[in-house]
Amino acid sequence: MGLRLTVSDIWKTYNGDAVLKGCSFPFDSSGIYVLMGPNGCGKSTFLRICCLLEEYDKGEINYFLDNNMLEKDIGLRRRISLVLPKIGVFNTTVYKNVEYGLKIRGMTGKETEEKVDRALDFVGLYHKKKHNALTLSSGEIQRLGIARAFVIEPEMLFLDEPTASIDQKNTEIIEDIILKMKREGRSIVVITTHDKSQAEKLADRILIMKNGSIIDTNS
Repeated sequence: MGLRLTVSDIWKTYNGDAVLKGCSFPFDSSGIYVLMGPNGCGKSTFLRICCLLEEYDKGEINYFLDNNMLEKDIGLRRRISLVLPKIGVFNTTVYKNVEYGLKIRGMTGKETEEKVDRALDFVGLYHKKKHNALTLSSGEIQRLGIARAFVIEPEMLFLDEPTASIDQKNTEIIEDIILKMKREGRSIVVITTHDKSQAEKLADRILIMKNGSIIDTNS
């Protein structure tokens, strides 16, 4: 069945203002979930909470594997990955930027090289593997961020506004990358966007963030 996530009645308040108000949704099957809503509605906060990067006031976030609830520890964190709208890069080669996530997991040798090369090929950056990452365009840097997430083979991948502030060509490339992930059926992908046409192009399921809650358009 693979990794699944159940979000139940999550509330989050900043400075007395409720951003999330009882958000609930089961991410229980592979495919692409697109979470839509205007800027500032709480989409990014929701993703960080799902990735165990931010605390919430009340509610429950639970991950399951084959109906067994997983502990919220480093082992679980290594099964999931988040790509932010702005990617930080190291002042080194594109290859070493992608390799980093494997190195901190203790992976070395031929297997590492194969995984990095595959990730770079997947996002269309293999030909730039020896280039300094700081020379990439903003769209290419976003694709680099996806490669860094992809290389660790996450069972759930969260993409926060993956095409914000990049040109149309790279937007289309990233959309195609996301659809390739879907065809491989390897993981659950959760994307935030405020672009309706993009949501309709990519989504198996469209969710709407409204008044701090999630509305399932399929229900």
